[in-house]
Amino acid sequence: MLNWIWAGMIIISFICAICTSRMEQLSAAVLSGAGSAVELCLTTLGMMCFWTGLMHAAEKGGLTKLLAKLLSPILRWLFPKLRKNSPALGAVCMNLTANLLGLGNAATPLGIAAMQELKKESDTTSGVADNAMVLFVVLNTSSLQLIPTFMATLRGKYGAAQPFDILPAVWITSICALLAAVTMAKLLERRFSG
Repeated sequence: MLNWIWAGMIIISFICAICTSRMEQLSAAVLSGAGSAVELCLTTLGMMCFWTGLMHAAEKGGLTKLLAKLLSPILRWLFPKLRKNSPALGAVCMNLTANLLGLGNAATPLGIAAMQELKKESDTTSGVADNAMVLFVVLNTSSLQLIPTFMATLRGKYGAAQPFDILPAVWITSICALLAAVTMAKLLERRFSG
């Protein structure tokens, strides 16, 4: 569906440029945008490689188990049907840790691994997400960010004097989003489970 939306926007832009005789401006904008995209990718590549490697080393070094132990009271309340030493809890914990550090792109492969583990432990075989899977998506989407690393990197690249001066606003909005999302997920879980 998203491919159709993007294709439609490109076609409409092209038609508008032809009708208004602005093909030169369209060509310049396309080239400028492509150059900016490549520059942005290269700027964030180093940061992403560092943090992804750090998360992998933390997982191999046993940090997953330590964090899972620290977060276990919260995770046990959020995911009551998962076993105590479940691999899914460790995977969910690593994803939450990456999100806490503001590493959305590094959190993606960890989120996929967590969803695969949740699917293994799911009691549904129909391919429909169970409550734990839905709650994980909610947690991942409305993630709490203590250190918005990616956003600070972008702000620094585009000239912000103090890239981390947004911390209070990030904390407030991410806490509010997380509380609202988890509350709604738990309310809907009760309504449709019983």
